[in-house]
Amino acid sequence: MRIVAQRVGEASVAVDGAEIARIGRGLLLLAGVAQDDTPEDGAWLAGKLARLRIFPDAEGKMNFSLLDIAGDALVVSQFTLFASTAKGNRPGFAAAAGPELAVPIYEGFAAALSRELGRPVATGRFGADMEVALRNQGPVTILMDSKRRE
Repeated sequence: MRIVAQRVGEASVAVDGAEIARIGRGLLLLAGVAQDDTPEDGAWLAGKLARLRIFPDAEGKMNFSLLDIAGDALVVSQFTLFASTAKGNRPGFAAAAGPELAVPIYEGFAAALSRELGRPVATGRFGADMEVALRNQGPVTILMDSKRRE
């Protein structure tokens, strides 16, 4: 599983022009599921993300986690995180999981993060054409991969 974590002041997602989720200060998490991912990949990432110290303290040093600041999280599915551009100019997505595998892992990741944070996590709509808006802070953008444990 791959995650692009963006520290945000706010973020939202809309489908067909209608907003379906909005958060304040916290993390926008773009989540991609690979064919060989398991629920354990999502659980590991949820624990890591809840405790990842990327929010500033009073001196501006990244010392606080999402848990520390009681921040929000918005999880948006993004199979394109597994794009391959090795051949030609059109990306291939063979490594990305199909919906039958990806949906339960994506939903399990969101549920695991909700448990870690002790509150609901906002989500996009899996498989929908979404419009994602954000106000990135920093900017801080972290790439994570459950297979590499980084």
